[in-house]
Amino acid sequence: MYELLSGLGLALPAGLNAYIPLLGVALADRYTGLVQLAAPYDIVSSPGVIALLVVLLVFEIVADKVPFIDHLNDVVQTAVRPASGAIVMMATTDSTQSINPVLAMSAGLLLAGGVHFLKASFRTLVTAATGGVGNPVVSSAEDGVAISMTIVAIIAPIVIAGVLVALAVGALWVLRRRRRRRRLILTDA
Repeated sequence: MYELLSGLGLALPAGLNAYIPLLGVALADRYTGLVQLAAPYDIVSSPGVIALLVVLLVFEIVADKVPFIDHLNDVVQTAVRPASGAIVMMATTDSTQSINPVLAMSAGLLLAGGVHFLKASFRTLVTAATGGVGNPVVSSAEDGVAISMTIVAIIAPIVIAGVLVALAVGALWVLRRRRRRRRLILTDA
């Protein structure tokens, strides 16, 4: 159960930054007993892959702070972030065999892809509203959230259950509000 919550909690921030959860899992596997990756996922915690993740993370952090380049980066990351979510979800749930790998991959893809879609949509609004000046601030907040969620998902995965419930309640609230607004528009017309 904890592995499933950890996987879900790691897939979500992968939608904000693909490399933070991957690096968090790699470091936790390599240097702590908090995560134990089974083959073939244990390659993520090899020194070469950790070095590559650090380089990619630095590039992602810098690119995400520069207006216009951040949008190009989001286009590239449209494939990378959901894949990262799938990888961390499969890697953290593999050792327990508590979830079918295809289901784990699908859940990771959907969660990270959904978060990425929301991030990219929100970033477009921020760019339009601030002329790109607000992008570095928003990007830094996103990185902070990704780091925090990664740490929580690894150290205290039970907390992720509360995060998932809050996200579900928030999504339902938004959907109901949209429906209500649509009904008002239709009745006013």
